[in-house]
Amino acid sequence: MEHVTLREATESDQRYLVEWLLQPGVLAGFPLADTREVEDAARIWLSYSAQGAVITALWDGLPCGIANLYLQPYQKLSHQCLFAIIVDEKYRGKGIGTKLIRELMRLGKEKFHLEMLHLEVYEGNPAEKLYEKLGFRKYGVQRHFMKSDGKYTNKILMQRNL
Repeated sequence: MEHVTLREATESDQRYLVEWLLQPGVLAGFPLADTREVEDAARIWLSYSAQGAVITALWDGLPCGIANLYLQPYQKLSHQCLFAIIVDEKYRGKGIGTKLIRELMRLGKEKFHLEMLHLEVYEGNPAEKLYEKLGFRKYGVQRHFMKSDGKYTNKILMQRNL
């Protein structure tokens, strides 16, 4: 794992995020349908970098994954946060996702004083096992959340106290 380093994301990382989201099969795990929606989501995702809430993973200096905290602007909700993560298909299975999530948990607790992280994962996504390994527990399922080509996909809701 000595190949992996982390840094705060910058706007220039948006091109990588768009590229990774458009890799074959990836959009099955995100509620995005086309390039326009991916580009819009990537812009919103990286807008949190202004607060230091987006992390880019580098493999031997090259971007290979990004994770972010969707920080809540409202005081009553600021103790908890949704996060998102993606790793370039060429680098999956190398511990990058684990390293990114652990850093999000540390950052969330120490910098943003979060008490809980939560996530949404779509049924059948192999990342669900990673989330469970890192202590996230399922607390609900939203049935028929997404519909693509006439087929429904359930959304699994998971959370972890920090």
